[in-house]
Amino acid sequence: MDGRGLAGSVRTLAVWRTLRAARLAWRRRRIDARGLPAGGPERARVPGAVTGAEPLPGGGVVRFARSELRVCVVAGGAVFWGWDGAGPEPSYALAGAPPAPDARASLEPDKDGGWRVVSERVTVEVSRHGAVAVRTPGGVVLRRELPPRWWEPVRGGGPARWAQRSEVAADARFFGLGGRASGPRLRNGTYRLWNTDPQGSFGPGDDPLSITMPVQLVVADAGTHLVFLDNSWEGRVILREGEEGAGSGHDRPGTSEVRMVGGPLRCWVIVGKPARVLARWSRLTGAPAVPPSWALGPQHARWGFGGEEAVRRIAGGYLERDLPLSAVHLDIDHLDGHRVFTVDRERFPALPALAEELRAAGVRLVSIVDPAVRAEPGSAVYDSGVAAGAFVRDGRGREVRGMVWPGECAYPDFTDPGARDWWGGLYRERLAQGFSGVWHDMNEPVSFAPFGDRTLPRSARHALEGRGGDHREAHNVYALTMARAGYEGLRRLRPAERPFLFSRSGWAGMQRYGGTWSGDVSSGWPGLRASLSLVLGLGLCGVPYSGPDVGGFDGSPSPELYLRWFQLAAYLPLFRTHAAIGAGRREPWEFGPAVLEHARAALLERERLRPYFVTLAHLAGLTGAPYVRPLWWGAPEDRLLRECEDAFLLGDALLVAPVLARGAVRRPVPLPKGRWYDTVTGRAYDGPGQVVLDAPLSRVPVLARAGSVVPVRGADGGLELEAWAPVGGRRGGGLVVADTGDGWERAEVERFASRLVDGRVKVRQVRSDGSGPPRWRVRVRGLGAEPAG
Repeated sequence: MDGRGLAGSVRTLAVWRTLRAARLAWRRRRIDARGLPAGGPERARVPGAVTGAEPLPGGGVVRFARSELRVCVVAGGAVFWGWDGAGPEPSYALAGAPPAPDARASLEPDKDGGWRVVSERVTVEVSRHGAVAVRTPGGVVLRRELPPRWWEPVRGGGPARWAQRSEVAADARFFGLGGRASGPRLRNGTYRLWNTDPQGSFGPGDDPLSITMPVQLVVADAGTHLVFLDNSWEGRVILREGEEGAGSGHDRPGTSEVRMVGGPLRCWVIVGKPARVLARWSRLTGAPAVPPSWALGPQHARWGFGGEEAVRRIAGGYLERDLPLSAVHLDIDHLDGHRVFTVDRERFPALPALAEELRAAGVRLVSIVDPAVRAEPGSAVYDSGVAAGAFVRDGRGREVRGMVWPGECAYPDFTDPGARDWWGGLYRERLAQGFSGVWHDMNEPVSFAPFGDRTLPRSARHALEGRGGDHREAHNVYALTMARAGYEGLRRLRPAERPFLFSRSGWAGMQRYGGTWSGDVSSGWPGLRASLSLVLGLGLCGVPYSGPDVGGFDGSPSPELYLRWFQLAAYLPLFRTHAAIGAGRREPWEFGPAVLEHARAALLERERLRPYFVTLAHLAGLTGAPYVRPLWWGAPEDRLLRECEDAFLLGDALLVAPVLARGAVRRPVPLPKGRWYDTVTGRAYDGPGQVVLDAPLSRVPVLARAGSVVPVRGADGGLELEAWAPVGGRRGGGLVVADTGDGWERAEVERFASRLVDGRVKVRQVRSDGSGPPRWRVRVRGLGAEPAG
């Protein structure tokens, strides 16, 4: 059956699914009516006046009339505080035990009856009524938390709602909160914290999406800080940017108000330059998984290939045209009735042989994996899940059901270690079919419904690592724990190779298990802009590996739109085309000979830069630094760069200025400080400032930083160093991590220094015992180029 036949089958099933989904939606409402506490009167509470304090390692406990606050500065300078006994653990975000307290931090009395914790990197002040201020060592206030407020059920039996309002500098800009299509800078508005399937394609105006995180990066003249409210319950964040000179000449601070429907009020704050902040965040929540090197190449996906011959035809189309291709992704249409961990033997009669054939040509197969299991007695997957006690149940102990692609389904409880072990073992079947990686989809989790929330009942019971609780707490970490189950299963089953796994949904800490992609971004110019917003925002939340569906998920992009999307994605970590069943084609040759040639150039440049992407992947694993960074990454005090949302740095060396508007063939580009070379024309430009660059359909502007040393693939296929001439009197350099394969070999970071000596560029490898000549060929570029005028 071809793609058109599949589309017809999907439409036929839609009516049946809608009726069944409506029945299950009504059942979900009845379950919640029985399982959730009834609403009733609430009692408001604030901390009250301070009554005393107790010093503890790293800080201490400050007690108030109606609450208490634990403040602790940990080794490295991160700050934790928690109200009413909330500690750092248990936490799904943290990677292991929290850092040890900073032995040098001390609790001291402060003015006006308050207290403060003083450390080398940060000072935390607690007022006598419960406000908390974070100051730099120089005394500048970066953040001030007003006293929190709780609303507790008078009759008990339910969680306490709470709200925390914060003030930041008037010039501050907000970033983060997970994957936000309207970013990367977050404007005034309300942002929901509840992982949500957008029900089809989405654009910049849609919120929330599949990945929401209570993680903010705040950038201001005074400094940068990250704040993380470690609470997985549903909530909202209300942001208001400040205004300098507002009213009678006084600044109006920016504000962030977090409102949660339950769960602990606890917070982490990390202060410093962006690179340091992300490094500390990575140490706290776990190092990003390093993808296998093949996953840094071009990939192609589609819902509705139709069968083995169509896959061969698409892969062959790339190979016959000498277009690089690293992987093909199979969507739910390759499964038997859309059932997870099965194969449609009619469409894919010899899947392992197909995988072996493609792999011999350098192309891997990647499989979709959805969490929902068809509730079908006699099915091997379902029966084994029942035997393992792996599925989510309601308060009466009955299996919770939902409607997804296979029909009526049960849902594994990934917050149960036993269920994770069971699920991880199921990936043996995927490996046996020849798949080299997996992508997790529909894991917000989704249950189709014609009304109400398209997910599990909020009262559904979860193990939560033995603590017990319900879906209100487990929902946002469902995909995170599914990723853990899959990642750990793949490591057990194939211990010699790094797993390749990326997930549509997730939460803080998801980078430990892999990356993500945009989800079903709409096929239009707004969708193209949203694609970059998502990658930048997720990187600032600690998730460095991501990318969009090139061309958008739905519809048929114009040749120009497709090409501009392709050119953007060539410089993003995950470079993958994808489309819905019934949508237009996404192969480069389907858009005419001109688009094909320009797409070929983008593909070849991506392959030329593959050693640089390998280096960035390993550096992300070592330092937490995203591959794709905002222009202000190295200079957060530069307001011009802070306002730029349509260009980015790829590592430290390259500046990429994609075209995000129809018909544009020139575009303005803000430049960070220093000299920059156009990688195509060789022209030089000096920053800081702004220039206008040509952006013909054949390419997008890419600039290289003067002095940078970039690992690239040479004409002979080997690694070579591309050294961009330093400005006279200045030095440069770069880092290289050579590709050692897809195993667990320890990354060896090699450092190179460049300088201009007597009109010649000299590159030396810097070692602990001195320096010497590099072991790779060096190609010098930019020498003699000077800025015009």
